[in-house]
Amino acid sequence: MDAEKLVTSMFLIILSFPLCISLDTLTSDQSIKDGQSLISKENNFTLGFFSPSNSSYRYLGIWYVKVTKQTVVWVANRNDPINDSTGVLSINQSGNLVLRDSHNRLLWSTNVSVQGTTSSVAQLQDSGNLVLVQDNNKMLLWQSFDYPTDPLLPEIKIGLNRITGVNSFLTSWKSQDDPGIGNYSFKLNLTGFPQLLLYEGSTPHYRASPRPWNTPVAEPSLGFTSNFVNNEDEISYFSSLDDPSIITRCVVDSSGLLQQLTWNDGDRQWKQVWSTPKLCDNYGNCGAYSICIVDSTTRFACTCLPGYEPKSLRDGSEGCVRKKLGLSMCGNGEGFVKVAHLKAPDTFDAAWMDMSMSSLECELACLRNCSCTAFINYNTNGKGFGCLSFYGELIDILEFTDYGWDLNVRVDATESAKYTRKSKGFLGKKRKLAITILSIAVPLFLVSLLAYMWLMKKRKTKDYLEGNELEDSSRHSDLSIFYLSCIVAATDNFSPTNKLGQGGFGSVFKEEEKMLIYEYMPNKSLDSFIFDHTRSSLLNWRKRFEIIIGITRGILYLHQDSRLRIIYRDLKTSNVLLDGEMNPKISDFGIARIIKGDQIQDKTTRVVGTYGYMSPEYVIFGKFSTKSDVFSFGVILLEIVSGKKNTNSYQNHPSLTLIGHVWELWREDRALDIVDSSINESFVSLEVLRCIQIGLLCVQEDATDRPTMLAVLLMLSSETTLPSPKQPAFIFRSATNDFESIIGGELYSINDVTITKFEGR
Repeated sequence: MDAEKLVTSMFLIILSFPLCISLDTLTSDQSIKDGQSLISKENNFTLGFFSPSNSSYRYLGIWYVKVTKQTVVWVANRNDPINDSTGVLSINQSGNLVLRDSHNRLLWSTNVSVQGTTSSVAQLQDSGNLVLVQDNNKMLLWQSFDYPTDPLLPEIKIGLNRITGVNSFLTSWKSQDDPGIGNYSFKLNLTGFPQLLLYEGSTPHYRASPRPWNTPVAEPSLGFTSNFVNNEDEISYFSSLDDPSIITRCVVDSSGLLQQLTWNDGDRQWKQVWSTPKLCDNYGNCGAYSICIVDSTTRFACTCLPGYEPKSLRDGSEGCVRKKLGLSMCGNGEGFVKVAHLKAPDTFDAAWMDMSMSSLECELACLRNCSCTAFINYNTNGKGFGCLSFYGELIDILEFTDYGWDLNVRVDATESAKYTRKSKGFLGKKRKLAITILSIAVPLFLVSLLAYMWLMKKRKTKDYLEGNELEDSSRHSDLSIFYLSCIVAATDNFSPTNKLGQGGFGSVFKEEEKMLIYEYMPNKSLDSFIFDHTRSSLLNWRKRFEIIIGITRGILYLHQDSRLRIIYRDLKTSNVLLDGEMNPKISDFGIARIIKGDQIQDKTTRVVGTYGYMSPEYVIFGKFSTKSDVFSFGVILLEIVSGKKNTNSYQNHPSLTLIGHVWELWREDRALDIVDSSINESFVSLEVLRCIQIGLLCVQEDATDRPTMLAVLLMLSSETTLPSPKQPAFIFRSATNDFESIIGGELYSINDVTITKFEGR
C-alpha cells in the first residue's frame, strides 16, 4: 500500500468512529452515548451508562475506576430509567446538561439558569464531582455534589447553602437492583441546634451525636476529619481525607443502615469500618428523660436521669417523669447533677448560647431561664468553651464507655443536695485511699533514697520529733497522719532555704516530693490581690464571683460534707490561697475545731481570731458555731466586692466599718457605690447586688438569722427571692478604733474580752 492510500485509509477509519471527546471534559458540541464515558484526570472515577445487577434498565451514573467491583456513587436519572441503550448525554443550547433517549424524551437535566451567550463545559473531577461551568470564566453553574445519592464521599457537603438555597442530603436506593429514591435519608436537621439525622420516611431512625460547630474534629482511626461549618454562606457537615490514597465512603443502604466502608485492594472487597443503628442507636429507644445503656451481654436497659423516675413500674423504657410532680423548679434552690460520657440529647429544642462561657457561667445562665432543663459545656478543641442549653424534653440519650459529653441535668434542691453528698463521699474515699498509699509509699521511697542523709542526721533530733509524732497521732486516731520523720526528710530538717513564709500558726515549707501537707499556691493569698491597688484589676468580676463560689463550697464541705464537722474559726482573706488558675483554697487550720456530728455549737474561754472577721457572739461570749464561720464569710464577700478591708475607716463617716458603710448604702438604695473601682469591665448589676445582699444576710447581728452555707450556695447559684437583711453586727468602731456591737440592747466592745490576734500570711 502506497503512502497516499495509507493516509486515505486512516482518514476513513477516523471518520467511522464517533466524534472524539477529551478524557474528562464534555463541551457543547459533544455528546456521550451509551458505551462511551468520561474518566477523571487521575483515573479515579468514570461517568457513563450502567445497569444494576439483575436489571436491564440503563442509568447515567458515576462509579470508581480503581475498585474492581463496580460501585456507583451517583445516579442522574434515578426514577427515570432508560429501557434500552439509546441514552445520550449532551449540553443543550441553554447551556444545561440534558439526558435523552431515542425518542428524544427528556429524562434528566441540570436545569440551571445560564447567564450570557457563552457556552458551558462539563468536567468529571477526581473527587467524583461532575461540574458544569461557563466556558469563558469557569464560573460554577451546577455540581453533582449538591445532589448526592446514597453515599457521602469526602468533600460532599450535607446541609444548606445559604447563597443558592440548595439543601443537600443522602437518600438510599429502593433496593440493590433499583437506584430509585428509597425510604431512608440522611440529612442535617436545622431545627434548634443543627444535627445529623437518619430518617425512615419522615420519622427519625438514628441521630448522630451533635458536635461543636466551626470546628474540625479529627477521626484518626477512620482516616478522615469531620468538619462542621455554620457561617453566613452555609451550614453544613462534610469530611476530608487525611490520606488521599484511601478509598472510603459513608453510605445509606436500602435497609436503613448507615455505614462507613473502605476499599481493601488486597481482598478486593469493601471493608466495613462501622455501622449504625444498633441496639441503643435507634432513635428514642428509651423514651424521654431516660438513658439507654448497653451491658457486656450486648443487651440494653433504660435508666432514668437524676431527679426522674420511670413512667411505668418496670423501667425507663417508656420514658421517665420528674420526681415529686407539682413542685416548681424555678427559683427554688435547684441545682445540676452531672452525668458523664453521654450522647447528647436531641437538640431540636436546644440553643447554642455562647462560645466563651465557662461552666459556671453556663450553669447560671441556665438557672436564670426556668425553661432550661439541662446544659452541656463544650470544649471546642482548645478554641474556647461553648454552652449548649436544652429547653424541652431530654430524649435519645445513650451512655458511652469512655467518651461522650457531660450532661448537667436540672434537679430540685433536695435532689441536688443528695447527689452532692454522694459525690463528696466518693471523693472522700478516694482521697483517704490516696493519703494512705502516700503515707506508706513515700516513706519507703524516701528512706531508700535518702539513707545516707539519715545516717548523717542527729539521732537526738530524730527521736524527739518521732516522740512528738506519736503523741499527736494518738490525739486524733481517725485522721490520716503523715510521719514527721518523712516531713523532716522532705524539708531537709526544716532547712531555712526551704522555708516559704511564716503564718499565724507556724512556718510554711516547700515539699519537692509528692507529699502534700499544704500545696504550694503560686498566687499567694486573696488579700494580696483585692487590697492591692496595682493587682486588684487582675481580678475581674467574673473571677471574683468564681472565687466567692469556691470559698462557699469549701466552707460548706467543712460544715456538712466532710467526714468530720469542722468549724474553721479564722476565716479571712489572708487564709484563702489562690492556685495557678486563681482557684481558692482555704488554708491554716491552726485554730479550727472538730465537733460532733449532732453538735450545733461550742464555747471557749480563750477567744482567738482576727479583728474584723469574728462574729459578735464569739467575741463577747466565746460561743462559736457554723454560723460564726458564716459571719466571717459575709465579711469576706463584702471585701471581695468592695476591694476594701472591714477595718478601713471612711472619710465622711470615720466611725463606720465596711459593714456599716455597706449597710448605710444599702438602706439608701446605693449599694453599687461600694463596688471596687478597679473592676473596669461591665458586670451584671443584679448579680453584684445579690452578692451584697447575701453578704449582709451573713453578717446579721443574731446568729439564728444568718443563713447556712448550703443556703448561701443555693442563693448564689439561683434566682430565688432573698429575705431582707436585718441590722448587721459591728457597724461602728469605737474611739479606740475597736469594733462595737449591740447585743440584747447593750453596747459591747471587743475590749471587754481578751483576744489573741493571729496575723495572716
